[in-house]
Amino acid sequence: MELFDVYPLFDIAIDHGKGCHVWDEEGQEYLDLYGGHAVISVGHAHPHYVEAIANQVAKLGFYSNSVQNPLQKEFAKRLGKACGYEDYQLFLINSGAEANENALKLSSFYNGRTRILSLEKAFHGRTSLAVEATNNPKIIAPINANGHVTYLPINDLPAWEAELSKGDVCAVILECIQGVGGIRMVSKEFIQGIRALCDKYNTVLICDEIQCGYGRSGKFFAHQWLDVKPDMITVAKGICNGFPMAGVLISPKFKPVYGQLGTTFGGNHLGCAGAIAVLDIMEKENLVENANKVGSCLIETLTAEMKAGNLPHVIDVRGEGLMIGIELDIPYKEPRTRLIKEQHCFTGCAGTNVIRLLPPLCISKADADDFIARFKAVL
Repeated sequence: MELFDVYPLFDIAIDHGKGCHVWDEEGQEYLDLYGGHAVISVGHAHPHYVEAIANQVAKLGFYSNSVQNPLQKEFAKRLGKACGYEDYQLFLINSGAEANENALKLSSFYNGRTRILSLEKAFHGRTSLAVEATNNPKIIAPINANGHVTYLPINDLPAWEAELSKGDVCAVILECIQGVGGIRMVSKEFIQGIRALCDKYNTVLICDEIQCGYGRSGKFFAHQWLDVKPDMITVAKGICNGFPMAGVLISPKFKPVYGQLGTTFGGNHLGCAGAIAVLDIMEKENLVENANKVGSCLIETLTAEMKAGNLPHVIDVRGEGLMIGIELDIPYKEPRTRLIKEQHCFTGCAGTNVIRLLPPLCISKADADDFIARFKAVL
C-alpha cells in the first residue's frame, strides 16, 4: 500500500529534535522557526514532557470516558487558572477542526439557528462544518457546501452588523490573528463591536485560538490583547506539544446535556498527562512572557532592517509575539525553499507571498538573531 498523495513534501525526513532545533536522518541540523505548524510549544523533546508521557503510558495510556479520569479534572483546573477562565467549562477532543465542529454544534443547540459568519481568508479546519467555515473553495467538497456560512471582510463592522441584525445568525467564528489568512489581526474596535452585537442578537461568539492561542501571541490567548471575552474558545496545536489533543472552553451560560457532545479518544490519560506537563513548563520557564519578549524583538528588528533596506523584497512585517508574518513583493516559494536547503531553517507560509514564523515558545534571542542572518542570506 502507498500513501494517499495529498502533500507536496520536501525531501527531508526529520529524525529528532531538541528545543528549537531538529536534525534529519543524515545528521543535518535545522533551526526550527515553524514548530511543526505552531504545534511545538515548549520545544522538541523537553525532558519534563518526555518523562510525563513515558511515565503515564507505562501506567495507563487510555481508557474510555465512561469512567472517572482525575487527570481531566486536574488539567481543567490548571488550564482555567493559567488562562484566566476559571469559571468556564472544558470539553476535550482531538484536533482543531473537531474543536470548531463541537463549538459550532453547541452554538446551534443553544439558539436553534444554522447560519454562521466567518472572516474572509478564514481557516477553521478540514471537516464538515469547520471546512464550510473556511474561506477556501478548493478544499470544500460539494457535500460540505451547504450554504450555512457568510464570509465577511476583516474589521468592517458595518458589514457584520448588517448580517447580525437579521437575527438569524447562530455563531460568529473568527481568529483574532489569522494564520492561513496571512497574519492579520482584528482591531479592538471591531471585535468589541462584534461582542456587543452578538449579545444584542443572541449570537454566539467563538474565538478560534487554535493557532494564535496557547501563549503564542505573547498573552495566553490572542483575544486578550483586545479586551474581549468570547462565549467559546477553541484550542489545539500547542496544547500538548505534538500529541493530538484539543479543547473547547465554554462559557457558564451553556448548560451541558448528556449525549449532546461526545468523543472516544478526547481527554485520554496520555494526552492529559502531556498537557499538564506543557502547562508545568510554560509556567516554570515563563514561556508566554518569552513569546512576547523575543517575538517583539524579532518583529522590531525585522521592521528596522526592512526600513533600512537590508531585507530586499520585504514590504511588511506584522504579528504579535511568536506569530509573525513577513510579506514579500515576490512569491514566498524561492526564499522559503532556499532557507530550508541552503540555510537549514524551517519557516511556514501563507497565501502566495507571506513567510510565516511560528517557532517554539522557548526560542531564545540568539536563535531569533540567527534566523535574521539566515533570512538576509537568501534575499
